[in-house]
Amino acid sequence: MTIRSVNPATGEELARYDELSDEELERRLARAEAAYRRYRRTPLRERAAKLSAAAEILEREAEALGALMTREMGKPIGAAVAEARKCAKACRYYAEIGEAALADHVVATEADRSFVRYLPIGPVLAIMPWNFPFWQVFRFAAPALTVGNVGLLKHASNVPGCALAIEDLLRRAGFADDEFQTLLIGSSRVARVIDDARVRAATLTGSTPAGSAVASQAGKRIKKTVLELGGSDPFIVMPSADLDATARIAVEARVINNGQSCIAAKRFIVHEAVYDAFLERFVHGMESLRVGDPMDPETQVGPLATEQVLQTTVRQVEETVRAGARVLTGGRRLDRPGWFYAPTVLADVPDDSPAAVDEIFAPVAAVFRVRDVDEAIRRANETSFGLGSSVWTNDEAEIERFVNEIEAGMTFVNAMVASDPRLPFGGVKASGYGRELAIEGLREFANIKAVYVTQRPGGGGARTE
Repeated sequence: MTIRSVNPATGEELARYDELSDEELERRLARAEAAYRRYRRTPLRERAAKLSAAAEILEREAEALGALMTREMGKPIGAAVAEARKCAKACRYYAEIGEAALADHVVATEADRSFVRYLPIGPVLAIMPWNFPFWQVFRFAAPALTVGNVGLLKHASNVPGCALAIEDLLRRAGFADDEFQTLLIGSSRVARVIDDARVRAATLTGSTPAGSAVASQAGKRIKKTVLELGGSDPFIVMPSADLDATARIAVEARVINNGQSCIAAKRFIVHEAVYDAFLERFVHGMESLRVGDPMDPETQVGPLATEQVLQTTVRQVEETVRAGARVLTGGRRLDRPGWFYAPTVLADVPDDSPAAVDEIFAPVAAVFRVRDVDEAIRRANETSFGLGSSVWTNDEAEIERFVNEIEAGMTFVNAMVASDPRLPFGGVKASGYGRELAIEGLREFANIKAVYVTQRPGGGGARTE
């Protein structure tokens, strides 16, 4: 099979790559296992030094790496350059905290010594999406390499250039050729890699069906998985919010990455007391966005990443409108080359329509009117997803209710949801399980080993199991 890289702003083919043969895939897996046996013994400070070197390359080459991302998946160039720099931030974070975070945790027991040690587990397969082609990979790779695992990357097939660039970058940072490898294979061959005994775990960022398939396959082999899946994040606006600032950030929260982010705000839940005032500001902001060539620094919204994403968006909006929703702005494909969709606001959205129950991966916002905090929480939780949530209020009692009662892995108050290397990232319900980033992400693919040492054979505490 040939893997193609296509510019979504023009439809132009950028490059073609040959998929790995079965024989080459076998060689890659064998090399990963051998590399793990060596790399696990590498001093943690040496691993940290390599991550620091990767951070320097990411910062030095941010402009070129950003241009590659923009050409392959269409994100605005400014956001793409910022993504490369954010990857550098993650590498530096783990280089700085790795030694302390992985230090033995001493526990008082009847033993002479007892402690918890954090050890690597082996090669980890990362199945990554196209929407943040560098950041999604580095938020896996930085902690995995810090703990002493080696990485195998199966990237989305529409960003092969980014996948190979990441592999090359890590090699230039000092990692050996087989300590992090890109596998240019199609999705139909992922199950074979998961089944291989040399691969000890898998992580996936992607759709709920893809997560279910990977978890099922890994479960047959009793292998650990971390899943970061879709989201239909609520953005709740209450009467005490600053409407001008809230509406301005609401626009950014919906169209970040051309609307193609799992943690983009998708359902705007607005208290009836400020509904009309917020909606007026929000619609105006969406209509004022500059849509165009993602290589132009002035562009705010570029194309959708693939023709399939565009076609899915067209279908979801049309079905929602047929069900009774009103289009306040947008609601159409733009008449120009490439896969562009107009920034869109939908109101009066029926409860069972796609905009209410599905994830729309495009700059399309669904707006809902609610009477009080109870209805806002109920509406926020009326979804199978539970990734992020954003609430806008200055009422302390409301903040406590939202933090405690919204079913999501993250709640941001008076701020849009964003990933940060210092904070755990992940969801609940159909948005997945496990956590990336922070110390929690560092330990997801670690053997958390209990160690009990006594100089008195047979001594110690009572045994019940």
